[in-house]
Amino acid sequence: MIYTTNAIESVNMSLRELTKNRGSFPSDEALIKLFCLALRNICQRWTMPIRDWKAALTRFTIQFEDRMPIR
Repeated sequence: MIYTTNAIESVNMSLRELTKNRGSFPSDEALIKLFCLALRNICQRWTMPIRDWKAALTRFTIQFEDRMPIR
């Protein structure tokens, strides 16, 4: 199991800040575009590698063999 609560909460907080600072959006598409750009910027700030990713990837490959390509 990968512990991701802090990372998810960090993303949620960043997206909440964006929507809180703007009063309203002209359309749903405008909000989606803003979120896409924000997520791109958020991903660039993540510099730490995922802890124990190799073990997690191995487990995912075993459990979801029909979904995970074997390299």
